[in-house]
Amino acid sequence: MDGRERFVYTVPVKNIRNFSIIAHVDHGKSTLADRFIEATGALSPRELKEQVLDTMDLERERGITIKAQTARLLYTAKSGEEYVLDLIDTPGHVDFSYEVSRSLLACEGAVLVIDASQGVEAQTLANACLAVQNDLLLIPVINKIDLVQSEVEQTLDQMENIVGLKRKDALLVSAKKGTGVDAVLQAIVDRIPPPKGDPEAPLKALLFDSWFDSYRGVVVLVRIIDGELRTGDKILLMAADADYEVEELGYLTPKPVKVDRLLAGEVGYVIAGIKKLSHARIGETITLKKGPTAHALPGFKEAKPMVFCGMFPAGESRIEDLRDALEKLRLNDASFHYEPENSPALGLGFRAGFLGLLHREIVQERLERDFQLSLITTAPSVNYRVTTTTGEVLDIKNPSQLPDPQKITKIEEPVIRALILTPDKYLGNILKLLEGKRGEQKKMEYISAQRILLTYELPLNEVVFDFYNQLKSCSSGYASMDYEFVGYRQEALVKLDILINREAVDALSLIVHEDKAYNMGRALVERMRKVIPRQQYEVALQAAIGNRIIARETVKAYRKDVLAKLYGGDYTRKMKVLEKQKEGKKRMRRVGKVEIPQDAFLAILEIKDK
Repeated sequence: MDGRERFVYTVPVKNIRNFSIIAHVDHGKSTLADRFIEATGALSPRELKEQVLDTMDLERERGITIKAQTARLLYTAKSGEEYVLDLIDTPGHVDFSYEVSRSLLACEGAVLVIDASQGVEAQTLANACLAVQNDLLLIPVINKIDLVQSEVEQTLDQMENIVGLKRKDALLVSAKKGTGVDAVLQAIVDRIPPPKGDPEAPLKALLFDSWFDSYRGVVVLVRIIDGELRTGDKILLMAADADYEVEELGYLTPKPVKVDRLLAGEVGYVIAGIKKLSHARIGETITLKKGPTAHALPGFKEAKPMVFCGMFPAGESRIEDLRDALEKLRLNDASFHYEPENSPALGLGFRAGFLGLLHREIVQERLERDFQLSLITTAPSVNYRVTTTTGEVLDIKNPSQLPDPQKITKIEEPVIRALILTPDKYLGNILKLLEGKRGEQKKMEYISAQRILLTYELPLNEVVFDFYNQLKSCSSGYASMDYEFVGYRQEALVKLDILINREAVDALSLIVHEDKAYNMGRALVERMRKVIPRQQYEVALQAAIGNRIIARETVKAYRKDVLAKLYGGDYTRKMKVLEKQKEGKKRMRRVGKVEIPQDAFLAILEIKDK
């Protein structure tokens, strides 16, 4: 981070605007951010590229924002005054709502982007509610007005009726073509209030993002609430009770630019030689060691993992490498959790918790790409609550932790409230899907002539297994969903074990509803028979509930033709050779080890409801 130009502070606090861009996935947030950067000249034409704030290859490949990114922009308003706009581009997928929530706490306003061709969708509504809860001023922006299929009037009606924003406040833009972008920048200056804060008060700064630099240690992103921070200051991280000396301060423009100080209301990065990753927790309050602030900031609500899976090193990867990688990635993504786990089948590893299935996929890919790891991950599961006969309440994150059925009084599973927005012509397909997932309808209402808002309570266990893809499939991609955790509900659940050569493999165990157990077990062993490679001996695959086998499949053995060299002779001679081969296969089976590929652990994801 050396050799950067100096950025001289010339703008007073009243001319600073901290804002975020929020929207449903694929409604054009990153493209609009590109136009802001282009219009303010933050990057030269040579440095500009599509989705400039999406810095990860993974974000570009998937076309989604995974990590919130910031940029400090200089904008000259119509009045001729110069303003600083601190922009935060946020993810849109429901699995990354934690990134959105912590970005909003560093802002005074938000630009709500709505796709004119798609209208208001579930995450649009959820993000708008999140912004209102944080007392942010919302600027509605109707994007993609240049498309032939855009329905601007209908989208404005939905915005008024569903989100509750006035249509006269909406701005019409085409982020792709740059139409109306200047009007949005002017609205940010005119409508969003400047940051509040006392520049004379003791330093109080909110740590809302961080990442690891191999040469400089932990780099933290802060919003200065009160006071000022200078290079060379001794700072105190209040929750960690750790002190450091500030080595470097700066802004992201989006390129890093060094400065000598950060003042109240500003957003910038801090490098202070922080080597202990646990000290730079998201939501931490930073103050000066001499003359600290009296009260810490409330910080962030801790993200609650909803989906769990086991992660184990494979190939040449070691458990120490995986531990280091998880620690560094957790610094960058505080919404996933992990703890050590020991599996008889897979050895030492970690049980990791995620906000959703896409979040799990992204974390695994980042671990494998960024840290060159080879991993085996088990099928996703959720957190169950078990009450034993002694009255003890257990949190079960791994099916192998489930006590004996005789010791269980009841099992409760997590339940979510799902908001599903869909065109009415797909209603039949979606209702059929929801009923098959044990959904319970709470509300169904028409929010416009052809759009319906469904409110359902669903077991989370049913949602993590490919539900989102099935919802998109049965609605031709038009339905959208947002959800929130509402509590636990008692159900008739059983543990489904998968046995390989009569030995239960703990990493393949599942907790399922007893009505679905038989079909699930049969489908699982059928799928696993196709993905487990053939061995030199026969491999038996069985699904069991307790001591009862409910399904069986067999992976046939490779078999050498030992009779090829026998021409004629007595029949008993042939039988003797075959028996000898059979005995050899038995011995091989006793000492042999079945290789289980990654596909077998994730076979559950490819099983559709029968």
